[in-house]
Amino acid sequence: MFRPCIDLRGGRVVQIVGGSLTDSGAGVRTHFESEHPPEWFAARYRADDVRGGHVIALGPGNEGAARAALAAWPGGLQYGGGVNAGNAGAWLDAGASHVIVTSAVFSGGRIDWGRLGELVAAVGRERLVLDLSCRVREGAYWIVTDRWQRFTEETLRPDLLGRLSGQCAEFLVHAVDVEGLCRGIDGALVEWLGLHAPVPTTYAGGARSLADLEEVERLGRGRIDLTIGSALDVFGGTGVRYADCVEFNRSRARVDGGGSR
Repeated sequence: MFRPCIDLRGGRVVQIVGGSLTDSGAGVRTHFESEHPPEWFAARYRADDVRGGHVIALGPGNEGAARAALAAWPGGLQYGGGVNAGNAGAWLDAGASHVIVTSAVFSGGRIDWGRLGELVAAVGRERLVLDLSCRVREGAYWIVTDRWQRFTEETLRPDLLGRLSGQCAEFLVHAVDVEGLCRGIDGALVEWLGLHAPVPTTYAGGARSLADLEEVERLGRGRIDLTIGSALDVFGGTGVRYADCVEFNRSRARVDGGGSR
């Protein structure tokens, strides 16, 4: 299924090359900056009942924009960006259906199970999404944090996903090396997630055509959802029409007899 996104930088809806994002903002490559405010996108997703999308704050200066998006569709969008045990509840109160967390559960490059436990205690497993975005190094997928610039000591592996699945409702996985490039998905990663992810999982990175939705469904064994960003016409792209993604979801819902996961 297709899941939408609202990526925020400096309070504006943007699409960036994921691997170019840095703490300082220097060298960030932006494909698109919208004239529409974030709540415009949220209202459109709400009108089309496209659920499970994420609002991501890419650095500071985005709190007001994020809150406006969440207020436009209370309970319809997830939120990520600087989330920790101390502020997670406030984002849920602001309208997020789930909070998305990466860096806050790592310490010294390793998963800090104590911090993760604090998050679960704060918001509940059923409202927590773990971002396991990754980059390829030495033939493995390494989880990255801090705006995807810092490699952790953790690789994606079945035992880790199994253990983490007991602490969260979903996984979100950006293939950072292809994020924003519109050169095709990382099929090997999608296939691996389809085999090993024990909870609902959304993949993002490289999607360039509607055929990628079919490919993710096939490779992911019907268990992996896809976020499309830079290729989407509402974000200035030419590869995929948003209306076609909406119809794709509706057609699958008719076949399955229900909505998206």
